Amino acid sequence: MSETPNPEEMSLEELRREIEDIDREIVELIARRTYVADTVAAVKDERDLPTTDEGQEERVMERAGENAEQFDVDANLVKAIFRLLIELNKVEQRESR
Repeated sequence: MSETPNPEEMSLEELRREIEDIDREIVELIARRTYVADTVAAVKDERDLPTTDEGQEERVMERAGENAEQFDVDANLVKAIFRLLIELNKVEQRESR
């Protein structure tokens, strides 16, 4: 990840390019997370474990909230995004079984 320039010294176009770069990184991270979640699904299937693990989901949500606070981001917003990611992974896991 490159060092972020000082936003006050950037033009509107530079700021928009910075957002585009960040958006690309976010999508890359979602793809990586989805790949690992698919691998988890394969392990669960192999071991005949249930798709849903409420305890693990709760731990993910707790971590999301803690990370949000650490970076001074709205915890409810971050948790909503993680709920969506979890639900999407669960749908994919169910469809692959």
